[in-house]
Amino acid sequence: MPSLPSIRGRGAQQRPTPHISVPLSHYVVDCAVYVDGKRLPGRWTHADAVKEVRKRKDGFVWIGLHEPDAEQIEGIAETFGLHELAVEDAVHAHQRPKLERYDNTLFMVFKTVRYVTNESPDTANEIVESGEIMVFLGKDFVITVRHGNHSGLSKLRHVLEADPERLEIGPSAVMHAIADQVVDNYLEVTDHIEDDIDRMEERVFAPRTEVSAEQIYMFKREVVELRRAVMPLANPLRRLAEGYTPLIPEQVRAFFRDVDDHLTEVSERVTAFDELLTTLVDATLAKITLQQNTDMRKITSWVAIISVPTMVVGVYGMNFDYMPELKWKFGYPLVMSLVLIACLTLYRILRRNRWL
Repeated sequence: MPSLPSIRGRGAQQRPTPHISVPLSHYVVDCAVYVDGKRLPGRWTHADAVKEVRKRKDGFVWIGLHEPDAEQIEGIAETFGLHELAVEDAVHAHQRPKLERYDNTLFMVFKTVRYVTNESPDTANEIVESGEIMVFLGKDFVITVRHGNHSGLSKLRHVLEADPERLEIGPSAVMHAIADQVVDNYLEVTDHIEDDIDRMEERVFAPRTEVSAEQIYMFKREVVELRRAVMPLANPLRRLAEGYTPLIPEQVRAFFRDVDDHLTEVSERVTAFDELLTTLVDATLAKITLQQNTDMRKITSWVAIISVPTMVVGVYGMNFDYMPELKWKFGYPLVMSLVLIACLTLYRILRRNRWL
């Protein structure tokens, strides 16, 4: 993804104000102040950070939270004026991807996904692990609330801090970077799933291989979980790209359009996966039905063959006085030979007709 252009003409860079380090709470992953795209030294509380930014009338605050509860996020919500409904969603999680505007604040929900490596897709119990990232975006702050252990933003923060021109744009650059990372993870997961489906397809249509319909259905359910993360995100990204709010400047909107294009590619692939897995389920069921029909024909054929000696033995077991060749010395070998010939003839006929 190309870097966002920088914004010039903000005046001379101010000297960072020294700040005393303070310990961060366990739910606060990081709290930083950025001025002219550069991070000010020291550790900050959320209250001191926003005071510093608003005193300078420049820069923004980026606070990263991990699974806070209502009490832990209360102070931050009051300091930044976050809407109580958005705060409630951020605390309880399990939200669909969405974009909401509360006065001068945006609230956006991203569903994150991670591919779970398994020895074989045929024996996997979980393919996609999901999480969430909630983003509060204001004029001079961005607050990220993360749920799940796989959706960390520390690497992204380091990447952005190494590119001050992007951070100089403001909080919207952080939101774009998060959206770009989330969608890139979607692409990575779909690549892995595509490989798994290709292997599963080969096994389904290969002779003398067994792939259960239950396992394919489980895989289909995991794809549905991925679809629930991908599909609802299209409308929020499109709204950001089309100028839904002045909090997203024009120069960032073009990059949201690029992310939206990538999301469209992911959506098309996920839809194709869902359709292909439906076809594989049908093919597996048809294969099972065909195998059952083949087994039934074999059983029927052997029953027909066995019925010949059963009938003959049943007739001779009636103990009548006058039976064909009953008193003849070679009667028994003759009857057994006729039974054997009849059974072999019936076997050859059934074999020729591919019932055996």
